[in-house]
Amino acid sequence: MAGTSLIILAAGLGSRMNSDLPKVLHPLGGAPLLHHAMQAGRMLDPVRTIIVTGHGADQVEKAARTFDPEVETVLQEEQLGTGHAVRQAAPLLQGQKGDAVVLYGDTPFIRHETLEAMQAARSRHAVVVLGFEHAGAGRYGRLVTQGETLERIVEYKDASEAERAITLCNSGVICAEASVLLDLVAAIGNENASGEFYLTDVVEIARQRGLSAGVVTCDEAETLGINTRAELAAAEAAFQTRARAEAMENGVTLTAPETVFFALDTVVGRDALIGPNVVFGPGVTIESGAEIRAFTHLEGCHISRGATVGPFARLRPGAELAEDVHVGNFVEIKNSVLDEGVKVGHLTYLGDAHVGEKTNIGAGTITCNYDGVNKHRTEIGPRSFIGSNTMLVAPVTVGRDAMTGSGSVITEDVPAEALAIGRARQVTKPGMAVRLMDLFLSKKKEA
Repeated sequence: MAGTSLIILAAGLGSRMNSDLPKVLHPLGGAPLLHHAMQAGRMLDPVRTIIVTGHGADQVEKAARTFDPEVETVLQEEQLGTGHAVRQAAPLLQGQKGDAVVLYGDTPFIRHETLEAMQAARSRHAVVVLGFEHAGAGRYGRLVTQGETLERIVEYKDASEAERAITLCNSGVICAEASVLLDLVAAIGNENASGEFYLTDVVEIARQRGLSAGVVTCDEAETLGINTRAELAAAEAAFQTRARAEAMENGVTLTAPETVFFALDTVVGRDALIGPNVVFGPGVTIESGAEIRAFTHLEGCHISRGATVGPFARLRPGAELAEDVHVGNFVEIKNSVLDEGVKVGHLTYLGDAHVGEKTNIGAGTITCNYDGVNKHRTEIGPRSFIGSNTMLVAPVTVGRDAMTGSGSVITEDVPAEALAIGRARQVTKPGMAVRLMDLFLSKKKEA
C-alpha cells in the first residue's frame, strides 16, 4: 500500500535533562514531547508510524500507543547515531511504497504545512531536507548548497571554518521515497569525529549516486529541540503563546491571554469566553458560547454551549456538562454527567453521578462515592432539588421532582416527587449556652 510513512526517533537518553524519565516523555502543553511530533506527522495521514525507541523503551511505547494504538515500535539497543536509528526501521519498511519522513521525538514544533511543503518538493528532488537560517554561531550541521541543489550536510564538529560560516542549518528532518531512504541509510559509514552513523550523510551518498537533493526552509522556531529543563520551559512558553494566538484567531475571547494555559489537544469553540488564570489539562472540549471563569482547572471534560463554569471550579476526567449548565465556585466534578440546565452553585463535590435536567444542587452537597475499595454511582432525577449540605451515600437514587432536606444524610433511594430528610431531630435547651460558657471559663481560671 502506498502512502507516507513516519519514522520518529525517540531513543535518546537525554542526559542533560538530569532525569530518570525518557526525554521524549517530558510534558509540554499537557502532553509528552513525543505526542507533539506524532501530532505534526498525523496531518500527513500516514499509512504507518514507526517509533524508534531506546532508553525507557517500554515507557515510550506505552505513551506512543495512548496517542495512536496502531503505532509500530522498534528498539535501538545501542545509540550509534541517527543513521543507525533509522536503520532499525528498515525491516518494517521493506516493500513499502511512498515517501518516508524522519521526525524527532524531542522536536515538538514542526508545522504540518512545513511537512507538506517537503512532500511537494519531492516532485523535484529524491531527497528533501528541512533547513533554517541561523545567523549565530550555533553548533548545528551546515547545509552545503550549489545553486538550488543540496550537495551535502556537514556536522559542526566535522566542519571547516568556511563551512561553519554557512548560515543555512540542518533541522534533521528528511523526506525521501521509502526504498531510496533505506538504500541510502544502509550505505552510511561512521568515519567521523564521533564514530557515529549520521543520517545527514544520506545527502552526499545520494549525490554520489546521481540523485537530486534539495532544501525546504522554515522558521528556526519550528526546529527547536529540547535538551535541558531550561529549553523545556522556553518551549512551554512558546507553545502557550502560539496556542493563545490560535485560539483568539479562531474567535475565542481570552480576557487575560498571558494567564491561560492550554494543552496540546484543547478544543475551544468560537465565541467561548475564557477568563483569567484558567488551566486546561489534556482532553478538554469547550463548545461555542460557553464561559469559563477565573481560576478554573479543567481536565478530560466536555462543556456544552451556553454553560458557565467557575470561578474556582475543578472539572476532572469524565465530567460532561450539557447546554446551559451552571457550575459555580469551589465545585469539583468527576466522572459525572450533568444534563441541560443543571445548577451547581458552590461548595459541592459530584463524583460518579448523573444529574437530570434542571436539577438544583445546594451548597455543600457531596456524593459519597468511595467506600475505600470501590466507587459507587449516584442517580439524581430531573427537576430535583438537593438541599444544602446533603450527603448522598452511593449507591443511591433520587427520583424526578424529589427533594432532600438541608443537612440530610441520604442512604436510601428517594422516590419521585418525595421529600427525604435524614438528620437528627434538633433539641433546644434554654439558657444552657450561658451556663456552659460560665462553666468552661471557671475551669480555665482554675487551671
